[in-house]
Amino acid sequence: MHSRRALLYMPGDNWKMITKSVTLGVDSICMDMEDGTAVNKKAEARATISKALQELDFGASEKLARINSVGSGWEKDDIEAVLPYHPDGIVIPKVESFEQVEWASRIIEAAELKYGWPINSVRILIGVETAKGILNLKEIAAHPRLDAIIFGGEDFAASIGAVRTKDAVELLYARQAVIVACAANDLQALDIVTIDYKDLEALKVESQFGAGLGFSGKQIIHPNQVSAVQEAFTPSDESIAYARRIVETFEASQKEGKGAYALDDKMIDMPLLKNAQKVLARAKAAGK
Repeated sequence: MHSRRALLYMPGDNWKMITKSVTLGVDSICMDMEDGTAVNKKAEARATISKALQELDFGASEKLARINSVGSGWEKDDIEAVLPYHPDGIVIPKVESFEQVEWASRIIEAAELKYGWPINSVRILIGVETAKGILNLKEIAAHPRLDAIIFGGEDFAASIGAVRTKDAVELLYARQAVIVACAANDLQALDIVTIDYKDLEALKVESQFGAGLGFSGKQIIHPNQVSAVQEAFTPSDESIAYARRIVETFEASQKEGKGAYALDDKMIDMPLLKNAQKVLARAKAAGK
């Protein structure tokens, strides 16, 4: 599983923007055939993404391709155009059922067998962005090929008739539903886009809030957003050091036959140990 602190969308038909994206050191690059591509440019996006997968060096960045939603009429052509060039993952937007994920998984598995790739070498990430998608998360999140769930705040607000606000209180239930489904199935949860890409202070606040909720990363739409998001979703040196202390002292107290114990005037027990282990896992994934 890749470290996905920052997932950057690039319009699939824009060769210039895609070639720039590979120089940014971003965790995941998602070349988009869906909302980022005009209706009359879908075929061009398929060809451009296929070319990028063949010709560009993505370095350590994960290379993803977002197809159009299942049922749109474009999804089959999209996935069949890019799959032969082995993206790291396929992103399916607006998922509302387990069957939609299974449809893509069958096509991917056939390609893995055809080309002799390891089974599960192409992962699936899904966008959940409707009321029905949130309600069906329990079934959807159990799909074995799934790696991450991306929450689409703008589409979700539209699907329930909510008014979007700066503090996003209208999205809180759905954001937490995504986090819970991901935690229960060992998936990554990726948070909403900060639409005003010039407001870096708002981005920082929203990123830190999302990280605090339990998201493992965030969607971004502009290169200016990369560093603030990566920073927010990387544990600080202080929190890493404290997590290490918890892990070490917990082991020592267990050997002494103690259960809960005090560290810096705080009671440490099993839930805090698990949280510390998660901090260290996130730090490792981020290369710290």
